[in-house]
Amino acid sequence: MNLTALFFFHLNTQAHSCSGPKRPPSEAVLLYTLLSSVIVVTVALNLLVIISISYFRQLQTPTNTLVLSLATSDLLVGLVVMPVEAMRFIEPCWLLGDVMCALSYIVGFTLTSASVGNMVLISIDRYVAICFPLQYSSKITRSRAEVSVSLCWACSLLYNGLILKDHLRQPDRYNSCYGECLVVISYISGTIDLFFTFVAPCSVIVLLYMKVFVEAMSQARATRSHVTAVTVRVTAKKSEQKAARTLGIIIFMFLVTFCPYYYPSLAGQDISNSASSWVIVSWMVYFNSCLNPLVYALFYPWFRKSISLIVTLKILKHDCSQTNML
Repeated sequence: MNLTALFFFHLNTQAHSCSGPKRPPSEAVLLYTLLSSVIVVTVALNLLVIISISYFRQLQTPTNTLVLSLATSDLLVGLVVMPVEAMRFIEPCWLLGDVMCALSYIVGFTLTSASVGNMVLISIDRYVAICFPLQYSSKITRSRAEVSVSLCWACSLLYNGLILKDHLRQPDRYNSCYGECLVVISYISGTIDLFFTFVAPCSVIVLLYMKVFVEAMSQARATRSHVTAVTVRVTAKKSEQKAARTLGIIIFMFLVTFCPYYYPSLAGQDISNSASSWVIVSWMVYFNSCLNPLVYALFYPWFRKSISLIVTLKILKHDCSQTNML
């Protein structure tokens, strides 16, 4: 084959598109409208959580430092991951090139791992608060919470960079034709990822919350039976128990939305975004970022109060940051 023929062969190969059947315009508009609504709600609610905790002094506690980190990862999912995944789902082919294909998965997986890490930190925080209330203020400080959050994000980025290093080095290694963005995580890598980002963290979370639940029930019985004043003093405050219940609901939703994503690894299969179930399981994971702030709105009076102050622009008043929020 001469050079001219080779050139045109390469050109024709590149021109061969992997585009699937194009959606009818009405269907595409409906999907974009629906997913855009989810994106806007996710971004707006998580932004309100971030503003509330960052602005009001009374909310700047070690626990809320962890909640702030979780809201940040959820906000980035709404800002960065959801729009890209919406386009990937609706459009017949990938439009952003090979480099963005690789980066989109690294960003998405990093934010997912950071969310898992934040859930573990929140579980540890609630465990200490309920089971060791007298030692809580000395063991869990805001500076320690900030260091833990920083390590969580750094480890998430490093870990996913290692898992996806081959994909970043050669983004089109699994593509069969032009316009495709395909990532495949081998069974071995998937098994390692399953253990470090799901089995181990979820085991820690479930174990700690079981201990929190047992301790909270024990304290409730002690309070009802009016035992000695010494016992009552070591009983965790009702607000701590309510926070544990609320964050427990968040962790339960996290487990429900994340379990389907890891099913291929549990079944001994490679994880691939070409699977027919990928859209459903991936959007279940992303939708969790929208559910978290909804739980805050339902169960946290301070969040509802802060929303009112932010939306009515009362936070622009002098010393509004000192408002009593609890």
